[in-house]
Amino acid sequence: MSGRNPTYTNPKPCKHLADYKLKHGLDGYNSLQKSLKTTPNGRTAMNRDQSKIPRCSFCSGYEGRLYFCLICSSVSCFSSLELNHAFLHSQSVKGHEIAVDMERAELFCCVCCDQVYDPDFDKAVMCKQIMEMPCNNNVVDVSIESSNKRRKVAPKKTALDLKNSRDLVMRLRRESNSCFLWGLRGLNNLGSTCFMNSVLQALLHAPPLRNYFLTEQHSRESCRKSSFDGLCLRCEIATLFSAFFSGDRAPYSPARFLYSWWKHSADLASYEQQDAHEFFISLLDRIHERGEQARPSNKDNGDCHCITHRVFSGVLRSDVTCTTCGFTSTTYDPCVDISLDLDPRNGCAMEVADGFIKQSETKDMSTLVGCLDLFTRPEKLGSDQKLYCQHCQVRRDSLKQMSIRRLPLVLCFHIKRFEHSPIRKMSRKINRYLQFPFTLDMTPYLSSSIVRNRFGNRIFAFESDEADISTEFDVFAVVTHSGKLESGHYVTYLRLKNQWYKCDDAWITQVSEGVVRASQGYLIYYVQKILYHKASEDMLAQPISPHRDSFLSTSVCC
Repeated sequence: MSGRNPTYTNPKPCKHLADYKLKHGLDGYNSLQKSLKTTPNGRTAMNRDQSKIPRCSFCSGYEGRLYFCLICSSVSCFSSLELNHAFLHSQSVKGHEIAVDMERAELFCCVCCDQVYDPDFDKAVMCKQIMEMPCNNNVVDVSIESSNKRRKVAPKKTALDLKNSRDLVMRLRRESNSCFLWGLRGLNNLGSTCFMNSVLQALLHAPPLRNYFLTEQHSRESCRKSSFDGLCLRCEIATLFSAFFSGDRAPYSPARFLYSWWKHSADLASYEQQDAHEFFISLLDRIHERGEQARPSNKDNGDCHCITHRVFSGVLRSDVTCTTCGFTSTTYDPCVDISLDLDPRNGCAMEVADGFIKQSETKDMSTLVGCLDLFTRPEKLGSDQKLYCQHCQVRRDSLKQMSIRRLPLVLCFHIKRFEHSPIRKMSRKINRYLQFPFTLDMTPYLSSSIVRNRFGNRIFAFESDEADISTEFDVFAVVTHSGKLESGHYVTYLRLKNQWYKCDDAWITQVSEGVVRASQGYLIYYVQKILYHKASEDMLAQPISPHRDSFLSTSVCC
């Protein structure tokens, strides 16, 4: 686009990567392709000899991260800052600073001790994935049984040179007869950015956000005129929507968005893995701050009219009741999500094996309804939490009860899967299954319902905020976390037109409901039922966005 702001560029590579490319060009990337493999779930890693465990050339260890030198092919480990043999290797041999993470197939600078992003390396990896990509008559599906044998794309002696990547993409498009939903597209991993990709997939398919950005309610032209620093996250999100709903199926590299987010959230700017929930909150905060600058809040009621709060903002009610005199103090707090503790109960946990769902008796399971019941249940505050009672004029024991005064258009539940033990001074992940309904009625958790249950029918008219709002919600996205606390992976499941799709970075897979139910949900997104069905009807039309971005497509995942 001719009007594109020149400020938006890919993040600059570190000096060591720039020096490596200046001396060796793309030779190392091309030669590395033969050592890459694509796992059945679409992840890329270094191809290991099954009979030999890779070990560090310094300590012969095989635990922690292992890095493959692009120059001499030696392997070195990086377990901690104190035990960093990858750095020692870069210091012992000049020019051997750039390596590849063997588990994730991502570039790593041994001197900076950080992952680095290079679009050329990204293309090399994606070209390798294309050559190994299965094709069938539907969306790529590795999780649903099919009586038809999958047909692999024959190489036909096509070179893996990066210059031929676009030709390869076009050939795959001609050979594929896949049926792909409008807006369904993968996001390339830019170096441990699955946390970002998973949340972006959910936001890009939230019907109110989609309607806002695709109907040009955010003016990028006015932003360019009023912006002093030339950076606007809402403009970058508008670019993402244009790219996703342009009709192009090739995985998109959100490098410009990542760069803009880094500029707005300097404390989180690194290629290290981040928490998906923290990213979600940080992103909404940055969009809100920008919206507040452009349009002040309504001073009459204090409501913010930025797109963040129009879509995600709700209001929580907190009632604290003195157990001695019964006096109740009520406070209201805005929220953009609801954090829930897992509620353990007996039941059947679900496991996925060879595409089938298995059930087994276990106590290690929760339900979303149980979590909401726990959230709105009266809680007796401890002796160290005594609150001042305005009626008794002293600190008293009290009961606290939460409820929802106002529901948002899009309801996000944050499931607390990470807990910290102050005694052991360590954190751990809670690997517990969570059953959640696809349709959820929030009426029992509204303040009107909670207070009426407490006081009976003496409460009549209640809370004007609840009068005209729909209480029925449909799930449309689930962000899941698998693996350990320090080395996990985020994936998003999208529900479009009552069909589930797994978004694993660049790879889109059609899956069954059982696979989604068996996953470990971390962020669960619901939208008002009427909006979900309206969005499903709109997808049948599949219009093309007028702001189609021009960028190099590197692969097709359908």
